[in-house]
Amino acid sequence: MIDKRKEYNNESISALKGADRVRKRPAVIFGSDGLLGCQHSFFEILSNSIDEAREGSGEVIEVIKHKDKSITVKDNGRGTPVDYNQKERIFNWKLIYCELYAGSKYNNNEEGTYAYSLGLNGLGCCATQYSSEYMDIEVFRDGYKYNLHFEEGNNKGGLLKEKTKVKETGTMTRWKPDLKVFTDIDIPLEYYQDVLRKQAVVNSGLKFTLYDEENDAHYEFCYERGVEQYLEEVVGDKSITPLVTFNEQTKGRDRDDKEDYKVKMSVTFCFCNEINLIEYYHNSSFLEHGGAPDKAVKTAFAYAIDKYLSSEGKYTKNESKISFNDIQDSLVLVSNSFSTVTSYANQTKKAITNKFIQSAMTEFLKHHLEIYFIENKADAQKIADQVLINKRSAESAEKTRINIKKELSKGLDMNNRVKKFVDCRSKDLAKREVYIVEGDSALGSCKMGRDADFQAIMPVRGKILNCLKSDYGRIFSSDIIMDLLKVLGCGVEIKTKHAKKNQDTFDINKLNWDKVIICTDADYDGYHIRTMILTMLYRLVPSLISHGKIFIAESPLFEITCDNETKFAYNEDEKKQIVEELSKKDKKIIIQRSKGLGENEPQMMWQTTMNPETRRLIQVLPDNIIRTEEKFDLLLGDNLQGRKDYIQEKGHLYYDMLDVS
Repeated sequence: MIDKRKEYNNESISALKGADRVRKRPAVIFGSDGLLGCQHSFFEILSNSIDEAREGSGEVIEVIKHKDKSITVKDNGRGTPVDYNQKERIFNWKLIYCELYAGSKYNNNEEGTYAYSLGLNGLGCCATQYSSEYMDIEVFRDGYKYNLHFEEGNNKGGLLKEKTKVKETGTMTRWKPDLKVFTDIDIPLEYYQDVLRKQAVVNSGLKFTLYDEENDAHYEFCYERGVEQYLEEVVGDKSITPLVTFNEQTKGRDRDDKEDYKVKMSVTFCFCNEINLIEYYHNSSFLEHGGAPDKAVKTAFAYAIDKYLSSEGKYTKNESKISFNDIQDSLVLVSNSFSTVTSYANQTKKAITNKFIQSAMTEFLKHHLEIYFIENKADAQKIADQVLINKRSAESAEKTRINIKKELSKGLDMNNRVKKFVDCRSKDLAKREVYIVEGDSALGSCKMGRDADFQAIMPVRGKILNCLKSDYGRIFSSDIIMDLLKVLGCGVEIKTKHAKKNQDTFDINKLNWDKVIICTDADYDGYHIRTMILTMLYRLVPSLISHGKIFIAESPLFEITCDNETKFAYNEDEKKQIVEELSKKDKKIIIQRSKGLGENEPQMMWQTTMNPETRRLIQVLPDNIIRTEEKFDLLLGDNLQGRKDYIQEKGHLYYDMLDVS
């Protein structure tokens, strides 16, 4: 028997009406029903204010991030026309805030109100209003103040209109994204900052202010010189060529039977051997996925630089051609284009698909790059040399990656044993831990003092390379380093100047251990070896640090004996405290410096360093990744002058730690 409730007939078809067209399917308009969609709803309102400012109406756009997750966007443009529309015979506020596909930007190519608008489809205001818990609009124009209030997509109270003596015009919108529509409405401060900064970059002279109500913090974004000023900040003094800007205007069509439309193109770039950045904007919308401009830049730059390399005889015999990846490594570029007709990939405007824009920009860049290389021979030479360095470094890194992957993929089987490595019995990854110890003598005492069920021992013979000052070829020719990587089992993260996808073999899920514990003597040599091991891990498997897998086993500095009782102190303060306590017994106290790990009795090793109940482990975590990188570079990298300055300034603080005997 057929279940009547599951019948499919003419009455099964229904249509969403009013606010439900957005509230029940927000992802159709905003690309997501989560935080990304909520963020895009904010951008829709912001876009209208930006379009006004770009048409010459307004110099400041204010944004407020309220405590209750609501948002305010205020501009000093001409004010949204919300009064009665004689032509359409309906109030404009109903068209703008209650009708999808209604707006003033459909005739851009016919010299309409907005020539190069960010808004396009007449969806943003209405869709955002429909998806809000509430929305309040206040408009000043034509000598009147207008107010509107909406709740869950429905207007409450109609249009309030009153005469005003306020001469300034503009629109203020405050709304709260609805948790009944979006799964998350907690837009982070960083998103607002990033969006407003980007819009300030491509709308030179336009000021954006941001007030974070929760933290009572104010921010301002304005670039009087636009893209060039922004890139000067990004690059600083690290560029190898000066900033160059190419500009051009043209018109064309995407298909023969379509009408021509106007296109303005501006590309600003330089080359740098430390930084790379590529950003695309169209009608000031940040094209996260690029589309037509991205394809044009890749094609034109690869063509022009390859042509120059070939004409100058820069390639070696039988060498393969460069690809855009080799150029991208050192390219800092912002493309800022505009058109009166735009084909976005979808409503979220993260890519454009105009065929004419792609072809026009490709030819425009090819032409200007060819002239640039002819007129700026010294810069062309620097660019060519840097691109070839990038290409050959990438090829070398790829060859290294393949060789390392081949070597490490053998694992720790019977045919690929690591010399003197002592495994544990357990196969439970949640329990297994490996001690990296200093030398063969420590291997003996740790091996006898451990719990063989879950503790493995890997001895390090001597001091390993400083991996921050060695190239990959030298690093991977070190038996000690290769043995350590084999024991870890998770592969290696190969990082060239600019990280590329698929260049490493790293997989955190293949790590053989829950804890990797560095265990060295509590003396200067031990500290040095510990530091070199940490440096190796930081350079080759930094994700182990960020995942909290790396630990340092503290070794006691002092053995304090009194009346056949021995206590251990790990620093001077603990030693003083223990001595004070034992002094009350009026017995002879013997204090001696702890022996090296290799001289300790197994029982002592277990008690002080290996027993999970009594040992002391320091977890190595990058609390601030930027500060961590700076410290590694300062103390162990190639920053020689910085290291000298640091020693001159801070060296006296460590004098008592130096072995000057």
